[in-house]
Amino acid sequence: MAAGAAASGLRGRYAEAGPGVNLLALRSHNAALVLDLLRTAGSSGISRLELAERTGLTPQAVSKITARLRADGLAAEAGRRASTGGKPRTVLRLVPEAGHAVGLHLDRDELTAVLCDLTGAVVDERRAPLDLGSGAEAVVEGAASEVEALIVGASVLGVGVALPGPLDHVRGVLHRVTGFPEWDGFPLRDALAGRLGLPVVVDKDTNAAALGVAVGGGAPGGSGAAGVAGGVGGSFAYLHLGTGLGAGLVIGGGVHRGARTGAGEFGHQVIQLDGPVCGCGNRGCIEVLCLEAVRRGAVEEAARVLGAGAANLVGLLDIDLVLLGGRTVAAHQEAFVRGVGAVLEERARREGVDVAVPVRVAPGGARGVAEGAAQLLLAPLFGRGEG
Repeated sequence: MAAGAAASGLRGRYAEAGPGVNLLALRSHNAALVLDLLRTAGSSGISRLELAERTGLTPQAVSKITARLRADGLAAEAGRRASTGGKPRTVLRLVPEAGHAVGLHLDRDELTAVLCDLTGAVVDERRAPLDLGSGAEAVVEGAASEVEALIVGASVLGVGVALPGPLDHVRGVLHRVTGFPEWDGFPLRDALAGRLGLPVVVDKDTNAAALGVAVGGGAPGGSGAAGVAGGVGGSFAYLHLGTGLGAGLVIGGGVHRGARTGAGEFGHQVIQLDGPVCGCGNRGCIEVLCLEAVRRGAVEEAARVLGAGAANLVGLLDIDLVLLGGRTVAAHQEAFVRGVGAVLEERARREGVDVAVPVRVAPGGARGVAEGAAQLLLAPLFGRGEG
């Protein structure tokens, strides 16, 4: 089956449940296990016997699943492998180009859109200026136009959208985005899905980036949790300092959003009662203190403030790792890693802990949030992370 026809069939089945559908819920758990093993096997492939051994499924069940995946165009033969007895085994591989997901990052002043294949690899990218305060209609139309230009000729499963919170991830409805209260109550998921005719999932930028890190190690050559967090445990905080400040939390391998997607509103914890007024209306929030220090050129001060917030998270959640991302961090990587790390080391010494929680720059660079947004569609297909 052609890749376009395969993705069309997948998209049709997913779309029946409406925009923002959890793809894993519409494919069996066993199929997700098999798909993920095919993905991690890469181009060298994996045999049906190995799939049965690693999943615990019967050979008959694996044969049925792989037959369906081949019929959908998601799997293909990758040659034969010598067997210890009997005829050589046929090995199968994932067909990365059989489907794509769009990751859309709507920042306060910039739009980044990536087109990712089934392994999560970026095959195309677009950037454009954006004014999040220009009104819902203009933002939706501008975003839709960039997505349409990106997906020409591609087979697309859907669009993952990441933007500043707070918001309702389940319903795809925005709340009072800091600095842009006019977005309160806007059904972004349904508006964009209606405009594009594709399934859409909406989440906070920090959650999307954290998801991308958590599942990125599943792709061949990936740099996600397997390479970043795997060595120290399955729980980490992704702190994003760009035009605002927020956190994505991964606990036990899955993104922790909270009951109302409210977890991770990290930037608006007050640490100076008589501090400057923040865009949220409070005084002395970590966000305003960090951003004002950066504007004054006091990057070391900003890093220490961010470190104080990171230390609070470490104390509350006992996480294994702190990752830093966002354009402001990217412009001063060494200073922020050093400054945040110093605060965490001070905390560890006070508590008599031998090794402080490590601090690193998050993988993904400038498009890390957009790539994570694409994983809102892809991760559930492979039974990975929290999509």
